Amino acid sequence: MSGDVHEDTSVGSVADTTTDYGEMLDTVDVAIEEARYKIENGRVRSPENEKVRQGWVRALAYALNIRRQIASERDLEELAEKVEQLQEEHST
Repeated sequence: MSGDVHEDTSVGSVADTTTDYGEMLDTVDVAIEEARYKIENGRVRSPENEKVRQGWVRALAYALNIRRQIASERDLEELAEKVEQLQEEHST
């Protein structure tokens, strides 16, 4: 993952990014692809390089877990919206 990481602190940006699951998943997918690349294409010629690769494996596992959590939150939010919609339809 190369490039600058910066945080948007403008008003309303926090609310916009907390529910933009697609953007969050896209960001995590970039991290996952970078970790996979580093794991698969890294040369291991020394114990130090192996430690670096193990670090990338841990980073990949962490990113995959975060991706799963984001997808679960998105799915739960979608289900909650559907339940609310059904409740509104049923009450009218």
